[in-house]
Amino acid sequence: MEKRLITSLIGEKVEPFKVQAYHNGEFKEVTEESIKGKWSVFFFYPADFTFVCPTELGDLADNYDKFKEIDCEIYSVSADTHFVHKAWADASETIKKIKYPMLGDPTGALTRQFGVLIENEGLALRGTFIVNPEGEIKAYEVHDLGIGRNADELLRKVQAAQFIAAHGDQVCPAKWQPGAETLSPSLDLVGKI
Repeated sequence: MEKRLITSLIGEKVEPFKVQAYHNGEFKEVTEESIKGKWSVFFFYPADFTFVCPTELGDLADNYDKFKEIDCEIYSVSADTHFVHKAWADASETIKKIKYPMLGDPTGALTRQFGVLIENEGLALRGTFIVNPEGEIKAYEVHDLGIGRNADELLRKVQAAQFIAAHGDQVCPAKWQPGAETLSPSLDLVGKI
């Protein structure tokens, strides 16, 4: 196996993009300007009309109001077109309940930018990216195709990222939830946790 240099995307800015979305029964354009000024989650998945994907997208739909309450927009992204997203919503009760924008990325430009394109298949890995209001990636994870994600844990991660952005002198320990105790890194804590 050839060695590859793997670099982190943390702190990287989302580059300019322009895609079409299916959102609340309409087609609309989404660009990097659309995400500025609010927290965003880019939720990449392999393809419409598949198996694990509707369970994840349905989970996000069921929790979407919680993300909106913390001023965070969800953008689901697959290599399908916005027309296919509409057809899927028309055919599936699970997908019909989605209120967040479903981005079409048939050229793979956005999927490639985030490093989750499976080149030889034209599909996306299950990549989840939390982006701050300045357009910087603050957290991400990438799963193999068979591993589904959890909207509750994603919400907790967005809340932690927002807390850290507002309270830079504190950090959130494992399983932190809003209102729970945080840590203030200092020499006094070394070896005491």
